[in-house]
Amino acid sequence: MDTVQPAFTKLTDLAAENLGGKALLCSDDFFAEKENLLKPGRGIFITDKYTDRGKWMDGWESRRKRIPGHDWCIIQLATSGKIIGVDIDTNHFLGNHPPHASIDACYMEPGSTIDFEKASWIEILPKSSLKAGSQNFYAIKDIEAEGGKNIYTHIRLNIYPDGGVARVKVYGEVFKDWKLDNREEIIDLAAAVNGGKSILCNDMFFSHMDNLIMPGRGINMGDGWETKRNRTPNNRDWVIVRLAHKGIIEKIVIDTCHFKGNYPDSCTLEGCTISPKDEIKLQTSEIKWTSILPQTKLTADNEHHFENENKDEFTHVRLSIFPDGGISRMRLWGRVPSK
Repeated sequence: MDTVQPAFTKLTDLAAENLGGKALLCSDDFFAEKENLLKPGRGIFITDKYTDRGKWMDGWESRRKRIPGHDWCIIQLATSGKIIGVDIDTNHFLGNHPPHASIDACYMEPGSTIDFEKASWIEILPKSSLKAGSQNFYAIKDIEAEGGKNIYTHIRLNIYPDGGVARVKVYGEVFKDWKLDNREEIIDLAAAVNGGKSILCNDMFFSHMDNLIMPGRGINMGDGWETKRNRTPNNRDWVIVRLAHKGIIEKIVIDTCHFKGNYPDSCTLEGCTISPKDEIKLQTSEIKWTSILPQTKLTADNEHHFENENKDEFTHVRLSIFPDGGISRMRLWGRVPSK
């Protein structure tokens, strides 16, 4: 039976490797490297696969501790943010999972010298029990960091006393300081690392809508948004993205990288301006969409660049593809007007 996913798992995984998260330091990763903690998915198991140090495991695994203390791993979040919930996943770690874990967090100013021993760590998850081979979900209380902000840039995962964790996911909200003196700078308003979020789509059978706004170009066909083949005449598949900030879109990039026999024939882009509480109306006729990019032909495995002359400000966009298929990335370069 599938584990019930808490609501916070729909938020951005601030620690995800594909967003830019990094495992920086750990006390011990003798059996399995700390970097595995931040990879996509839940980890896999390969029977009879061994390394010169023991059983190969898709996660972070330390040695059996024979001295006092516990093991730990420090992770740099992809972007500063507010942490709402975590998943400490022990998938495939059965006789070797840690019985307990806790999490500390800290905030470090951009460009500051990193000294984790002097950092102001705050315990955001007290020592908590872990189940073997399971997703262990915990909601995080609204604990304020030093300076009165509940915004963090790093976490420290502590395991007691040792063992293996497959993945750690840190769900929350991206924090970006939208200073007035930077508001005329052109920025990708859809990018997840800036706070953009794919919030709704009609189909993501082959790959998730979140991939659409991740950094870089897709690494393969699975690293994009792809819908199933649809046999309905005149079908339209769609995805709605909440922009990082209300702004004016100037340049559009639709990238079909790796999609060769399954790219969409054409696409459109529309925008609207609504408040967060009105997002429940996004599939209704109450929302008035404004055309940004009219229906336009696409080609295989190609970056398509478009200029937008519409100077309206939008909070959300809807990308529609005809009749179905896959898009690797969408970039919406624009400005946040000073007001």
